Amino acid sequence: MQEDTFLTVAAPSEAVFTSFRSKFLSFVIPISSVENVKTYVDNFRKKYYDARHVCYAYTMGADQSVYRANDDGEPSGTAGKPILGQIYSKGLTNVLVVVVRYFGGVKLGTSGLIAAYKAVAAAAIAEAEIVERTVDERIGIAFTFESMNDVMRIVKEESPQIVSQDYDTDCRMELQIRRSRVECLRERLMKVETLRFT
Repeated sequence: MQEDTFLTVAAPSEAVFTSFRSKFLSFVIPISSVENVKTYVDNFRKKYYDARHVCYAYTMGADQSVYRANDDGEPSGTAGKPILGQIYSKGLTNVLVVVVRYFGGVKLGTSGLIAAYKAVAAAAIAEAEIVERTVDERIGIAFTFESMNDVMRIVKEESPQIVSQDYDTDCRMELQIRRSRVECLRERLMKVETLRFT
């Protein structure tokens, strides 16, 4: 895998697992920011208000540098960490895994809890479609109408995504392109006479 790509899930998926009468519901959700996490977790807590625990883990960023694991009252390290471990084992990021536990009356013990949370997280991830995404960067440019043809030719050849464009007094564009191709695009645009980066 190249440095400017990462693996994530295409859409939410779920799985159910039972261990000694405890029922575990697992949900895998693609996320685009850490702010999403609180909303999702709060929604699960409301929906499954009668559950004993709502544990979760997530990773964000192409290098998985932002992460968190939460045991929600389970013994320390028995829920969030095993869930996070499953996310790491598949090399995923920008993903949240939530596990809802209904206590069945039989205590599972530390090793039983770790095994159960690991199994149900793995099962939900196995249901998900794993996709490769690119790490993209944005470039803002401004130029005069005289340079329009030169700019549009470069855009056509380098094929960045045009995020926004405005042709008011002068022309403005915001372009998005994968990280490994940013430098090439910038170098070509620099040669356009009236262009400046914004």
